[in-house]
Amino acid sequence: MRWSPALSWWSAVAAVVATACAANAANILAVETMGGISHWNFMSGVLRALVDNGHAVTAFTPFPSPDGHRPRDNYTEVDMSREMLTAVNHRLADVRQKWKNPFGRVYGWVRLSRNACDKIYGHPATEDVLRRHRDGRHRFDAVIVEPFLSDCASYLAGRLSVPLVYVTPLPAVGLMARWHTGHAANPAVESSLVAGHGIPRTFAQRLSNAALSAYCTVAMVLANAALRYVEPREYDKVPPVTPSLVFVNSHYVSEPPKPVAPSVVNVGGIHLKPPNGLPEDILEFIEQSAHGVIYFTFGSTVQMSSLPENIKNSFIEVLAQIPQRILWKYEGELENKPKNVMMKKWLPQRDILMHPNVKLFISHGGISGLYEAVDAGVPVLGFPLFGDQHRNIDNLVNAGMAISMDLFSVSKEALLNHVVELVNNKKYTTNAKTTSNIFKDRPMTPAQSVVYWTEYVLRHNGATHLKSHSLNLMWYQYYLLDVISFAIFLIFVVFFAVYKMLKYIYKYTSIFHQKVKAKTE
Repeated sequence: MRWSPALSWWSAVAAVVATACAANAANILAVETMGGISHWNFMSGVLRALVDNGHAVTAFTPFPSPDGHRPRDNYTEVDMSREMLTAVNHRLADVRQKWKNPFGRVYGWVRLSRNACDKIYGHPATEDVLRRHRDGRHRFDAVIVEPFLSDCASYLAGRLSVPLVYVTPLPAVGLMARWHTGHAANPAVESSLVAGHGIPRTFAQRLSNAALSAYCTVAMVLANAALRYVEPREYDKVPPVTPSLVFVNSHYVSEPPKPVAPSVVNVGGIHLKPPNGLPEDILEFIEQSAHGVIYFTFGSTVQMSSLPENIKNSFIEVLAQIPQRILWKYEGELENKPKNVMMKKWLPQRDILMHPNVKLFISHGGISGLYEAVDAGVPVLGFPLFGDQHRNIDNLVNAGMAISMDLFSVSKEALLNHVVELVNNKKYTTNAKTTSNIFKDRPMTPAQSVVYWTEYVLRHNGATHLKSHSLNLMWYQYYLLDVISFAIFLIFVVFFAVYKMLKYIYKYTSIFHQKVKAKTE
């Protein structure tokens, strides 16, 4: 169902009628603020669980469902594809330049988040939503949104006075953890999302991780403050709302164990769907390979055809030498394509990885794709490019099911050795199967967790008891700087008093000795 100015009221009525038979069905407003397919895949997985359970969902999305493919009558979309920029099929050089160094990039990331808020809150559908909620014609019960790096994401929850639920497609709450949950990540044990490692094991890693975390946090606070001052918006006048829940695309196989607030719920892999049948040409290509198949893709963000020629040729020459067949997601054609390679602009990744004849996944390290490999129990050769991908791959390296390489310094010899090692050394497959079993062993599925905890928040009027008291503390109180300052002051006072007392004792002892000496003389 699509939103339109003329049909918005009737769409709302249809959604309510369609879900009237569902016990305690809620009306939920969802907002996707980022233009990445992987971001929407995670958000849509959360929404699909709620829709399937009878709740009515209205979703602002830059990736609307194709006509005729809406999931249920209780699901309405507001098409934001014209207003929001989408990060799809970019050139590798552009992506690398954008993510080359987090230093100096935080301001741009915060601005990107606020620009998304401008587009969404300026859309006619937003005013329609607020007006119908205010008039009581179609009241919402909760808001679900991806926050990224600005608290402007909480604006609608503040205006509607309903509980707020955040979803993050990244494997950790990230730079906004202090503001979302009340607790900041400890850089001694938890790597920054943009760090190059999964766990800060050495002193150098802990030092760099602490510096990176501190810089990103301070830069983000200053960037938000500067933009609120230089580019004030209507949504800046509404006090930020802290979320009742944060759904995180995380699991213990992809993230080291760490303390989390009760409001944080890990639902890693919620985007995974039951596998479908493969197209005949792909199925035949896989099943007729006596030595198995390797699946090769760098996801939806980067154009594989934009790889530098020397790197591309290294891959082509190495892949031509191995006995396995290769399924390669590639835009366009190659003149020197090896005979054992099938190339397509799009491939059904989930269905391919689930086939038992797939021996290896060559990936850039996007967390959604890695969960598909983990679920299928397939080893990974990682070439992390940007963002959280380095730590994602490193965590699977720590699990013993992956090898990480640097794309821009790759050599043919090293690439061939690592491909052969991952395919022929059974320990990687064994570890991948073990990791898969751990990944699947849960008391509830991710979808069930989403439904339970969302309904829990609705039942308990926002579940404020899940929110940490630390949300009420100023930054200097949270880090005990006031306590430490008082302790330092107290120590100074004690030492000063002792010093004065000893000085006084010394002075009068000297006078006493001088008097005694004078009398004896």
